[in-house]
Amino acid sequence: MLIEIPHVLTPEELDQVRRLVQAAGLVDGRVTAGELAAQAKHNLQLPQGCQAAKEAGEIILKALGRNALFHSAAQPFRVLPPLFNRYDVGMRFDAHVDGAVRAVPGAGIRMRADLSSTLFLSEPQDYEGGELVIEHSYGASAIKLSAGSLVLYPAGSLHRVNEVTRGSRWCAFFWTQSMLKDDGLRTLLYDLDRSIIEVRQQLGRDTPATLSLTSVYHNLLRRAAEL
Repeated sequence: MLIEIPHVLTPEELDQVRRLVQAAGLVDGRVTAGELAAQAKHNLQLPQGCQAAKEAGEIILKALGRNALFHSAAQPFRVLPPLFNRYDVGMRFDAHVDGAVRAVPGAGIRMRADLSSTLFLSEPQDYEGGELVIEHSYGASAIKLSAGSLVLYPAGSLHRVNEVTRGSRWCAFFWTQSMLKDDGLRTLLYDLDRSIIEVRQQLGRDTPATLSLTSVYHNLLRRAAEL
């Protein structure tokens, strides 16, 4: 499942996040990569846990908390605090798969990384190249969204960031452990949820049928959710 979620951040939130991360010092992005990923990673990154990253991450997590589409698609149980990176001219991230298990900073626990998210902070016209290319069963998708918008995709997907040839590409990225471990089941419940919402909007009200479908949705979620 690959879901594009527009306008996760309001214009005001986007400005706040940009000011925070662009004023902070950057380090080599390989510091947070595993041994194999570090060989493919060529970018800059805010130090994990720095004050600017914490404040910008809190803004993003708050925005995600009110985003119904993110909750419907991800069914989040845990969301790691966002990290932030910048790709300048000549920088790229070659094909890789994200690690399956991540440590939760300061919590002394680990979490399963079911879903990866990239939140774009630069407008597409501000840089050339830098597309996030995600491979899936139907081929590959090259993603380059407007600032403040997010793409959500399975963390086990092979993906890469194309080389930037002009300008700079700023993004936030993070991982989510879903209440639904199975991607196929998560996709089915997402499709059911969006269909119920669409029918309600078309009818302008609830009916016995939409209420019955809503009951089916929640009872399936109740049976499958891992907490």
